[in-house]
Amino acid sequence: MLLQQRRVAGLPSQAQRQPLRTNRRDLVMQAVMGEITNPVGRANAYRIGNDGVPRVLPGPGGIVINRRIGDPCVGFAEDHVEPGVALRSPARGPGAPDGPNPALMTSACIGNVARVVTGPRRGARGIVTGKHAGVDHVLVDFDTRTLCNLNIGDRIQIYSCGLGLQLLDYPDITVLNCSPGLLRRWNPTPRGRMLEVRVTHLVPAAILGSGLGVNTALRGDVDLELFDPAVRRRFGLATLRFGDFVCVGGADSRFGFSWRKGRITIGIVAHGDSTVSGHGPGIVALLTGPIARLCPVLDRNANIAALYQIRPLATPHRRVPLAGSAQSRVRRYNRRRPAVFLDTFRADRHALQV
Repeated sequence: MLLQQRRVAGLPSQAQRQPLRTNRRDLVMQAVMGEITNPVGRANAYRIGNDGVPRVLPGPGGIVINRRIGDPCVGFAEDHVEPGVALRSPARGPGAPDGPNPALMTSACIGNVARVVTGPRRGARGIVTGKHAGVDHVLVDFDTRTLCNLNIGDRIQIYSCGLGLQLLDYPDITVLNCSPGLLRRWNPTPRGRMLEVRVTHLVPAAILGSGLGVNTALRGDVDLELFDPAVRRRFGLATLRFGDFVCVGGADSRFGFSWRKGRITIGIVAHGDSTVSGHGPGIVALLTGPIARLCPVLDRNANIAALYQIRPLATPHRRVPLAGSAQSRVRRYNRRRPAVFLDTFRADRHALQV
């Protein structure tokens, strides 16, 4: 993956803190609501991992208290865990049987303000941090005290704003799932004809998994497969955290995720790792455009928790995915030994001694 990149130690200087010209004054703010869901359970409690091992692990949904934005999302005893709270609208509206929930998934943008409207923590505020396709959840982060006092079924209202957001000076860069407030804090830096955007990791499109084949990136995410040890080491993917901004080279997400040479997608890590083939940490698209106009800048502090000054970021430590440890310990046989053909009647007994 050939990407122009410039490493930075921290935030841009004050001279660079000029807001981008956008159409934010033309956007509509609309209130949407969801309820905190129960954790999702399947008929079979076991998930068969990429290493062939069946496991019973916490999954998506519910209220996750000890995993929040800024925390590592790789190598823990979980599968698709969602930091903070997971929302879904159980209401039934006109048209589709669950029309309100697709509207919630579409309207909520990363960085939108969320407010608890029922329960003991009524009035508490948080922010939207992700979307999770498949289970169709919107993810919201609250402080730990609020998380400990929320109840399953509490209703949370989101002040959605961001649909239709455009960069007036960069019409060939598409904005998705991004609130004006997040864009202002993220502060992409114009540099000539290019727009520099801070990210923590560069990722090849070759490891994209679940989420491909969907015709929109506005209602969910795409997973990163982390089972190959060489790829993890090369791109530093064992240090991924919830809320990290990452750049996927060769990915076009204007009309769903797809491979396209010369384009990149920049998104945010929404949910945790998985043991199942084709799955892993989920990326919600925020910006997509040609590599000639969109330039990732490596910054280890490029995380939504740091942008909103919510909490300190966890120190990046390399962790092995739960189902990836077995892959890194595969026995290597001597290549000089003759091949074994068990379908013949004359099998070399020395060749079988491996």
